[in-house]
Amino acid sequence: MTTPRPEYPRPQFERAQWLNLNGEWQFDFDDANAGVAGKWYESHDFSQKITVPFAYQAPLSGIGTNDIHDIVWYRRTFSAPAGWNGKRIRLNFEAVDYRAWVWVNGIPVAFHEGGHVPFSVDVTDFLQAGQNTLVVRAEDFTWDKGQPRGKQFWERKSARIFYTRTTGIWQTVWLEPVSKLHIGRVKMTPFVDSSTLEVEYEVDEVGSDYQIDATVSFGGKTLTTETFTFDSSIPDDSWSGNQRLGKHTIAIPGDLNLWSPETPNLYDIRFKLTSGGAVLDEVQSYFGMRSVKLENGKVLLNGQPYYLKMVLDQSYNPEGILTFPDDAYIKRDIELTKAMGFNGARKHQKPEEPRALYWADKMGLIIWGEMANCYIYTETAIQRIASEFQAAVRRDYNHPCIIAWTPMNESWGVPNMKNDPRPVAHLNSMYALTKSIDPYRPVISNDGWEHAKTDLVTIHDYEGKGEVLTERYSTLEKSLAYLPINLPINLAGYPYEGQPVLLTEFGGIGYKKDAQEGWGYTTASGDEDYIERYKAVIDATYSSPIIVGYCYTQLTDVEQEINGLLTYDRQPKVPLEIIKQINDANNG
Repeated sequence: MTTPRPEYPRPQFERAQWLNLNGEWQFDFDDANAGVAGKWYESHDFSQKITVPFAYQAPLSGIGTNDIHDIVWYRRTFSAPAGWNGKRIRLNFEAVDYRAWVWVNGIPVAFHEGGHVPFSVDVTDFLQAGQNTLVVRAEDFTWDKGQPRGKQFWERKSARIFYTRTTGIWQTVWLEPVSKLHIGRVKMTPFVDSSTLEVEYEVDEVGSDYQIDATVSFGGKTLTTETFTFDSSIPDDSWSGNQRLGKHTIAIPGDLNLWSPETPNLYDIRFKLTSGGAVLDEVQSYFGMRSVKLENGKVLLNGQPYYLKMVLDQSYNPEGILTFPDDAYIKRDIELTKAMGFNGARKHQKPEEPRALYWADKMGLIIWGEMANCYIYTETAIQRIASEFQAAVRRDYNHPCIIAWTPMNESWGVPNMKNDPRPVAHLNSMYALTKSIDPYRPVISNDGWEHAKTDLVTIHDYEGKGEVLTERYSTLEKSLAYLPINLPINLAGYPYEGQPVLLTEFGGIGYKKDAQEGWGYTTASGDEDYIERYKAVIDATYSSPIIVGYCYTQLTDVEQEINGLLTYDRQPKVPLEIIKQINDANNG
């Protein structure tokens, strides 16, 4: 049997040796929550099999049911390759929704909370010669609206704007060997104006003096190798727990090859950690030289005004639900997006998986990084979303395709802001928290309406008549006076401060092209009507002297929604070149 999702799961931080643990696992539901007391992590007669990394709700899992099962268990065996002897072996989970407990050979080794971000644990001391047993218990309470769940519905059957849930393991599980002293993380920040790359290192474990050689190349040609040395003279503030921290700046020689959707140039960079001449760790990565700035109400990419033509992408698919079936599927989605004249996508209510971000980097597609939101406001909910979004921003920081962060959307999980100062403070704290990690990208405080502190003013407007949109966005005053769902664009006390204004959800034209039933915000009766409706809302947006970018709803139909430009199985509803011609009417 071919291993599903066989590709390297962390393409911006790649080591040569690794072992994919995707494939067939033993599996069971635990509706009575009897597994812990019954010590299923030691012994249990598992009654089902599942194909990891697909959630049990996905047809590709081999189960494919939407019945509610909030607690699930997994088990499989593995053997570490003999060539890994003497190394520390790390067990990596790219994503388990929502809580995970992990046992190796009956010994508890990890607990993690957060359904969209990875976690890793050193399991070396728990392994035995030959075969080892790995058991995972996942807990994902369907009715918990204080959990960052995004578009995953809390009822059995999808409805309205909510879709099928994802429970348990839904991204790749894998092993890798590392030296005790190894590179834990690199953070790379490009500075186009000075032709430099700032690199920050986190080196795991305490060791003697050592160095990191960073070799930059482009198009297969080595450009420069620079060395950063850690030594005992570095002051105490270079330590964090058992990590050694370091930073240095690499000058990029020659003419810069800038990254943009039109020219997605990527530099390769290899990091080699050595001590006393011995190579301890080697990591392959890449980066893009590009800048994002805001100036005079415009978004600037590489110093030039750039009109954002984005499409809302829920990242759902019929067979894998929230998990892409394979790399070819990811690439095809990007190819279709670009073929219609879009230069970006708003990945909606989901921190996108690293393989998808890799292909956006490589093929040239702007991404707005977004967080899955909660639906109630509690202290637990704000703690959860703040913690998980920090992890997502740290994980995805190095991707040049990401040019903005959207921690909150449409006041989900932050209700009653007119009368309660706490959710307003939460919006501002999420903005500041994101900026504390990444000061170089714009942050949208609350996409759609009720903005507090924000770098971009974004508006959601599903008006279907082009003439109404043309009038509404003819002046700044009219644009900001609009009340989507009777809520203000900016909260009281947060006046407009010259930020770029974008229409980041609109359109949503429903059009039934196959057997799938559903709804849209407006309804087209045929191909010609659909094209006319699409052209009307795009032309209205282009006619505005205020709007500097848009995000059309949406890329594909999703379950009960039939307002995509493509059907759910990715078939164009009208010829791609017609949509592209309409989108290309403004190439500013």
